[in-house]
Amino acid sequence: MENLLTYVEAFNEQYWKFMIVLLVGAGLWFCITTIVVQIRYVPDMFKAVAEKPSDISDGQKGISAFKAFTISAASRVGTGNVAGVAVAIAAGGPGAVFWMWMLAVIGGATSFVESTLAQAFKVRDKSSYRGGPAYYITKVWNLKWLATLFVFMITVTYGFVFNAVQSNSISSAMVTSFDADPRKIKLIVGGVLALLTAAIIFGGVQRIANVTQVVVPAMATMYIAVGIIVLALNADKIPGMVMSIWEHAFGIREFAGATLGTVIMKGVQRGLFSNEAGMGSVPNAAATASVSHPVKQGLIQTLGVYFDTIVVCSITAFIILLARGDIDEGLEGMEMTQNALASNVGAWGIHFLTVVIVFLAFSSVIGNYYYGESNIEFITQSKAVLAIYRALVALCVFGGALGSVPLVWALADTFSGLMATVNLLAIIPMGGIAVALLKNFAEQRARGENPVFHRDDVKGIRGWEGMECWDGSDPITRR
Repeated sequence: MENLLTYVEAFNEQYWKFMIVLLVGAGLWFCITTIVVQIRYVPDMFKAVAEKPSDISDGQKGISAFKAFTISAASRVGTGNVAGVAVAIAAGGPGAVFWMWMLAVIGGATSFVESTLAQAFKVRDKSSYRGGPAYYITKVWNLKWLATLFVFMITVTYGFVFNAVQSNSISSAMVTSFDADPRKIKLIVGGVLALLTAAIIFGGVQRIANVTQVVVPAMATMYIAVGIIVLALNADKIPGMVMSIWEHAFGIREFAGATLGTVIMKGVQRGLFSNEAGMGSVPNAAATASVSHPVKQGLIQTLGVYFDTIVVCSITAFIILLARGDIDEGLEGMEMTQNALASNVGAWGIHFLTVVIVFLAFSSVIGNYYYGESNIEFITQSKAVLAIYRALVALCVFGGALGSVPLVWALADTFSGLMATVNLLAIIPMGGIAVALLKNFAEQRARGENPVFHRDDVKGIRGWEGMECWDGSDPITRR
């Protein structure tokens, strides 16, 4: 197992040098072509979240913009925000936090483009819509083999690897909270999680959406509230903490031997794992929404990047960096965050964070599962294949609870990097389509109208024939 970890980490170290260039380069390109849409349209992001869905068939209400937001947030807001930030700080120091923030701002433009494209090229499903990179790669580039490769990557990455990460963090939190045999705790936690996962994922996307729209906002709100308490208790230390983040971000001060390259890499890795901008995962959730214009869901998912990284990840970073007293250097991931919170608010902080991460990580498990399901249905509608996938997801949830923290996180970095590569190379030349849709949205808004899209509005641009759900048949898309 140690040899496998060594090989995986060695690969990640080299491959992520390329990934940093690709992620940042794509983000900056989209910032330029959309004229920093992620900053100019912040007010519209909040308006779009409240839009009501229409019926997509007789008696079948579509998934609202907010529900689609919570499906993506279920995957985003979880282990990456709590344990992942701790991993980044342990390896890269306080400066890694700064680079997470930068990736979020730049990545907001990337998230806008990929989510807008997912909405534009979505297809109708029985109870909702579905779409994502596999769909827009096929409809725009007609590259079925590349779409199939992406389907394989996202199914393995989210259905299996990332879900192992989530259950691993839950079991680690439980071990820290309870004074009992760690092996026994992990076995029990793994078994319970696997059963609960199976009970929900066999219910379909509507059940997933109904669960996530309750769990994610409630747990995130509780976590943010505790973070605010920590900031209040340490108000005098905040200026020093901010200065420390700034100094370490540019290598002005050394932290545990971390070089500037390590600081940046860890910040970008954890930022990508957490907010998923550019990975091609969030578009699968964005495509499910029933909205009047593709750009609206693009804006909503950009807001999701900010909420995930600028708000929730920052809370974790502040809890760790404002910890009162020294934290054992041997701690990692979830255990580090739990002990840091306890040093600020008392022993109850350990158990509080256990409860929060159980719900957040579990909601991530079912959100991650949906990404795989949506892509499997791109290839086959076989109920048997879907049942096998569901069983394997439950098995990986069980196995992840028993695994080691370093290997699980190393594999997550590997698969997230590979998946993001395929998606980014596909959407960089597709950015012009998103820009055309944004122009259409802006023109209608400038006239004081509620933007409504019809594919004939951009007739002639590449792939417009593939915008099959924007022919005016959905009531919400009729002017």
